[in-house]
Amino acid sequence: MADTSGQALIRGINLDKKARNYQNEESIFYKEVNVQKSSSREIRYYQRTSGYLSATSPASIVIAEGATPFVLETSWTRNTSYTKKYSLDSPMITVEDEKDSEVKVFMDNLEEITGAVVNQRDSDIWDIATESQSASNINSVTTTAAWDAASGQDPMEDVAEAIQKIREQTKRKVISPKLYVSAKGEKDLKVWITSIKGSSWSELSSKMVVDGILTRFGGCTVVVSENVTADYALVGELKKSTEYFEFFSLTTAIITKQLVGRKLRVMTNGIAVLTRPKFNTLIDNTEL
Repeated sequence: MADTSGQALIRGINLDKKARNYQNEESIFYKEVNVQKSSSREIRYYQRTSGYLSATSPASIVIAEGATPFVLETSWTRNTSYTKKYSLDSPMITVEDEKDSEVKVFMDNLEEITGAVVNQRDSDIWDIATESQSASNINSVTTTAAWDAASGQDPMEDVAEAIQKIREQTKRKVISPKLYVSAKGEKDLKVWITSIKGSSWSELSSKMVVDGILTRFGGCTVVVSENVTADYALVGELKKSTEYFEFFSLTTAIITKQLVGRKLRVMTNGIAVLTRPKFNTLIDNTEL
């Protein structure tokens, strides 16, 4: 028998609220994309692969007085995706354990399974936003040299080129770009800023690295996630490029086996889709 989320209590603790509070490191990309509710598991969407409309001869946007305008159409690709169900159970908590064990044991179980569920969801969102690190419709840049190389690297140029490609392909001003890196990627950038460029960028480097945390780089807000694949980084505006359709929000339940024990279950259901890929640029070869 499964309790509803409103009844998901063990010793007076609302597990549904606790599960949401546990979304931290594991749920970074979910917060970065455009999330919307879905009433269906089948998601039909259109992927835009071009910027401004432009006329090709003999068509023209400038026409003579009294002439009929030409017809131009934006390039869209129709796609269909299906939501994924993410769910895990905790070990069984016996009636004896529930009666005399510390509440922290239950909370630790909930934290671990919640973390695993939302981490898998976040990993899938990263793969959608980056086309599984195999750029086809999104933009791509190969670094001048790996960011952890002994010499020759220039991550500032790499990031600038990534932003340039977004501007060129979307014909839009890149207003709020973000740079997504792994913890190692962040470390490599900090080493480059402080050790390699520190002498010439003393004032600038102190503004970029605040209390040991890299906050901005190359005009981008820096976001660190361990779901960023090794040897890659991403520059983009995910709120514009990527949508997440949520069929079921993150929910908890208690599964009861009478006079034996109970276990915790965490579930969510949804799918990310890439609707405007040209707002993303994948950077590869960031590591040796």
